[in-house]
Amino acid sequence: MRAWPKPFNCLSLLILVIAAAPLRAADKVLVVTRQFLSPVLTTRSAGAEGNKYGFEGGRVVKLDGVYHLFTSEMIGDPHWVRMKLAHWISRDRMHWQRVATLRRSSGDFTGHDPRAALWSPIPVFDPESNRWNLFYVAYRAAPDTPHQWLTNHEGQIWRAVSVKPGPAGIGGPYRDVGVVLRRGKDSDPWEGLQGTDSFFPYSVGGAWYALYGSARTESLPIALWQVGLARASQLGGPWTRCSGLNPLRVEPNFIENPIVTGLAGGGFVAVYDNHRPNSIGYSFSRDGIHWSLGRQLTVQTGDGVWASEVRTPLGLIDEGSGSFTLFYSANEKISGAHADANGITLTPGAVGVVEVKLEQPENVATGGND
Repeated sequence: MRAWPKPFNCLSLLILVIAAAPLRAADKVLVVTRQFLSPVLTTRSAGAEGNKYGFEGGRVVKLDGVYHLFTSEMIGDPHWVRMKLAHWISRDRMHWQRVATLRRSSGDFTGHDPRAALWSPIPVFDPESNRWNLFYVAYRAAPDTPHQWLTNHEGQIWRAVSVKPGPAGIGGPYRDVGVVLRRGKDSDPWEGLQGTDSFFPYSVGGAWYALYGSARTESLPIALWQVGLARASQLGGPWTRCSGLNPLRVEPNFIENPIVTGLAGGGFVAVYDNHRPNSIGYSFSRDGIHWSLGRQLTVQTGDGVWASEVRTPLGLIDEGSGSFTLFYSANEKISGAHADANGITLTPGAVGVVEVKLEQPENVATGGND
């Protein structure tokens, strides 16, 4: 795909949208071909000692046969505030070794510290600088009120850069270089008190695009979680919101933490949290800019339902021949678990895995369990 010329911007995208025919949904679908009956990483795993509430969000990448998991560890109280960002590795997807703590939140619960809670570490390699970039969310945190959800609010997207050059620098250390996206005068009207709650950049034809999220948590109950599109000529920014396209029309009410994978035959697929039982959502794009209506992929069925809530995809790993490994985080099903004031069950988050494949709809068959 050709690169856009330098003057091309998000306003030009809006003009193209008006002039172009509507985007058709992709012909293929994702289907589960192998389901595992238990999680592969839990609070009981070696290396997870002291991790009270488990794992949530982040990304898995595969490099030279090694799977690298960057994830949020919910290590203590306050829940969703006292956090670590961690790096784990595995060669077989089943057995994991904790390598490092990349960042630790302050845990401040007064609303004063903009880095009170740290979430969603996303590693992305930048060929131009020959460095890994680590994007993550930093929130203020405070007790919720009857009218506002403040546990995580005013999220800002931080960018850090690996000290070591080349692909081998994936393990860090990482040096913070600044905030690339936050709520402010350039925000779209749909962005709310939660600030920027996710950020996933990907390369399209010589430019960079990113899916980013927000929610209007200044009013309870929260009605909408949405995502939008931003663009930059370089991975480090500056980033500009594509306001004419935002929010994207992928899901009517809830879409969170999308992760984009380029497809071998061209185009892209994004997997995301769709807040539906035992499933994740996914959407296709031919150009990385216009995204199809979301679809649902059930990742836990029958004897393989080990979670009380499937939450956040950690990415699709292309294993060749149209097959992928899909990692995701989910809350374990534990009897007697209680819920907090917002109805959130405080069971620990774990990491699950399924194998999936792109299929024509008429060829879909049920996968096996392990």
